[in-house]
Amino acid sequence: MALRIFIADDDSGMRNVLRGIIESMDGMQCVGEAADGAEAVRCCLELKPDVVLMDVQMPELDGVQAVKEILAVLPDTIPVFCTAHSEYMPDAFAVYAADYLIKPFKTDRVRQTLRRISTARARNKTAPARSIVIKNRDGMVFLPINDIVLLYRESRLSYIETLGGSFTTSESLNELFKKLDGDIFFRCHRAYIINVSSITTIHPYGRWTYIISLKGTEKTALITQEKLEELQKVMGL
Repeated sequence: MALRIFIADDDSGMRNVLRGIIESMDGMQCVGEAADGAEAVRCCLELKPDVVLMDVQMPELDGVQAVKEILAVLPDTIPVFCTAHSEYMPDAFAVYAADYLIKPFKTDRVRQTLRRISTARARNKTAPARSIVIKNRDGMVFLPINDIVLLYRESRLSYIETLGGSFTTSESLNELFKKLDGDIFFRCHRAYIINVSSITTIHPYGRWTYIISLKGTEKTALITQEKLEELQKVMGL
């Protein structure tokens, strides 16, 4: 089944470019367009697209707020922001954007993002839920990989924060990382592993270090400047 994509941008030229990219790709379908945020919300609620390519600064309603209103009704819709303004990136990832494309971007960059979304969508529909087994003093615990938000090391123990609670194990982060999906999890610091899809905000903390906040837990992770640059490459930023 084709990936159904909606375009929201107040620049008609940009809409034409994005539509052309979509129409040139197999397995992709442009289902509609909007020139302002309010219109984008109305159309998306009617058309129910799989993906919305959303500008940020638009008439009537800005792109971030428009995405919030769309996701409130259609939580499975995948937002991808296409904008000339990098300063809205934290707000974009707070609404779980799949990507943040800075204009002017290369057409191959858009294709890469759409293919990645299409592949992940197909995998999620066909693959059974995977779990990892961790050992602790109470025995063994089976944890669904997609529920894991954060892993960190402290006082000779590894802590695993999940959507269902917190768990501890004497296994090292190196041992645990080998059990995880490298497309989803990232070693952001010697003491932290994060689920990339759970990132909400990244804030400076000192000169060369940043703090990562994640959905599903009040715990935060540290990331160095070097690792942040690596993470941005992994996410295609």
